[in-house]
Amino acid sequence: MNVTQTLLPGVLLIEPRVHGDRRGFFLETFHADRYAEAGIRETFVQDNLSASSRGVLRGLHAQSPRAQGKLLQVIEGEIFDVALDIRLGSPTFGRWVGEILSDENHRQLYVPAGCAHGFQVLSERAVVAYKCTAPYHPEDEFTVLWNDPDIGIGWPGEGDPILSAKDLAGVRLKDLDEARLLPYEAD
Repeated sequence: MNVTQTLLPGVLLIEPRVHGDRRGFFLETFHADRYAEAGIRETFVQDNLSASSRGVLRGLHAQSPRAQGKLLQVIEGEIFDVALDIRLGSPTFGRWVGEILSDENHRQLYVPAGCAHGFQVLSERAVVAYKCTAPYHPEDEFTVLWNDPDIGIGWPGEGDPILSAKDLAGVRLKDLDEARLLPYEAD
């Protein structure tokens, strides 16, 4: 597999080795030893699957104090996947990276605990699978506003996104309670 460090510390783009022939393809979606060698040493405790239609935008979600790291991949369709650094003291605090993940490119994005995460569906339908390093705790979740002008995420989707009430009510980064944010820990 090929692992690329993005512009945000700890956010990794992973391109698994795909073995394909006329029958289809095979790839490993996770192998603990290989991913640990690549820098992902956390234990995953929960797997999630979401299905969404074109234009749906989910996020930007984070959880604290029981923060989640996430390893994401697309099973069907295509998304623009975003990680936002909200770790206190991080040299890239408030910056974001975005990657296209699809069922054709087989890429994965690892978003470490302390970063907010979101995605927008670019295909007619997308099914996203992700592994989490901590269980979901709704009382710990908070949402950073998807279109916060201070962040300036360049969402590539056309028209107005389809958002949940929770995502519409997200807060701007400058208005987040710092007590909710994890401290940055350099490797």
